[in-house]
Amino acid sequence: MNSQNENEEKKYLKLNDVEAYKVAFHLSNYVWNLVVEWQNFPKDTLGKQFVRAIDSISANIAEGFGRHHKNDKIRFFIIARASTKECLDWNEKAKVRKLIDEDKYKHIFSQLNDLPRNINYLIKITKQKLSE
Repeated sequence: MNSQNENEEKKYLKLNDVEAYKVAFHLSNYVWNLVVEWQNFPKDTLGKQFVRAIDSISANIAEGFGRHHKNDKIRFFIIARASTKECLDWNEKAKVRKLIDEDKYKHIFSQLNDLPRNINYLIKITKQKLSE
């Protein structure tokens, strides 16, 4: 009887419960809302690449989350982590080229700086919880 109650109470992790995904998803929309306001040339050059890179963070976390095998999951999480580094570069360029102000730059920088730690935790948990 106890094992039946335990199974009924067992909670399965959902994508929206994953902190790294939530942060990356909200940050991607924050950057999107900035870039759509830029003039055509900066939007077409730096903006499109910044948005693609920042969108790929949450997208790769989601894809990894949906994969069945541990190594597949981890591979996508590693790609997401690498995209945070790419986005740091785009954020820096946006600031230097005066496309975003200091406050927006700092907000994005702070989130991007914290995301690898959250993604590393996701990788660690995946390694611990899954056998293959």
